[in-house]
Amino acid sequence: MDNYTDFDGFHGFQKNFVKMAWDEYNSPQQNWIDLGLRYWTVIDERLGDARIKNYPFIYTPIPTIALVIVYLAWVMVIGPFYMRDKKPFDLRNTLIYYNAFQVLLSAYMFYEHLMAGWFKGYSYTCQTVDYTDTPLSRRMLNLCYVYYLSKLTEFADTIFFVLRKKKSQITWLHLYHHSLTPIEAWVLVKFIAGGNATFPNILNNFVHVLMYFYYMLSAMGPQYQKYLWWKKYMTEIQIAQFVLCIFHNIRALCTDCSFPPFMSSLLLLNSIIFFVLFMNFYIQNFYKRKSAAAAATTTTTTEKLKAQ
Repeated sequence: MDNYTDFDGFHGFQKNFVKMAWDEYNSPQQNWIDLGLRYWTVIDERLGDARIKNYPFIYTPIPTIALVIVYLAWVMVIGPFYMRDKKPFDLRNTLIYYNAFQVLLSAYMFYEHLMAGWFKGYSYTCQTVDYTDTPLSRRMLNLCYVYYLSKLTEFADTIFFVLRKKKSQITWLHLYHHSLTPIEAWVLVKFIAGGNATFPNILNNFVHVLMYFYYMLSAMGPQYQKYLWWKKYMTEIQIAQFVLCIFHNIRALCTDCSFPPFMSSLLLLNSIIFFVLFMNFYIQNFYKRKSAAAAATTTTTTEKLKAQ
């Protein structure tokens, strides 16, 4: 079976999974841990990208999941406990350099997405994954791995919030996003490093160039606040990327696209979830607050007129 492209083989693979579980259930010496290990061996051999086997953190999802758990434990429990009786750290220079690094890294990945596929013959409607070991497919594979590593570096966003005691910035949306994206990126590298799966990535890279540039300006001090008028539009651009991803995956599912429907469905579900979460954030921060401020102004004006 050629990874996810042989659907007949994939159905046989599913039947084999059921048979393995049934045989284990009927075995007098059941060993479900051993079954799990055998499952993973089959998944790795039949669906995993053989080109990526020796890359750090990629053979199994355990290192990635462990890093996510450590991240959540630190930002939700350990970090706040450590900072409980301490003053917020002044990380101005650190934040400037960190955000500049993320701008450059995102710009590099955006360029590589274009040069490794999207400007080199990729179809914007339906593009399968190239599992051959040509220079161009290897370039896309390596880029997907860099993209995965970049999601691990973004844990620093939240760590800096904790060290600066910016608790209000650590929202459920923030934690969900930073916890899920490394796992998504791992799946990308392990199974579908290229094709339709990289369409959300190139949009994400473009958005992150703008987003981290905004954060960099914000960290540079009050004198740069006048250049930060476009915060609202930044959120609108983020929402737009999810709208594009939703339509891109719907098109793949509603046509004869040979990109695996299961993966398109997962990408569609993920895009819808993020769209809803970011829309909620947008409404809460830019409409309800604006309405509340307007109501407060009206109340103050009314009280002044009554006093007169």
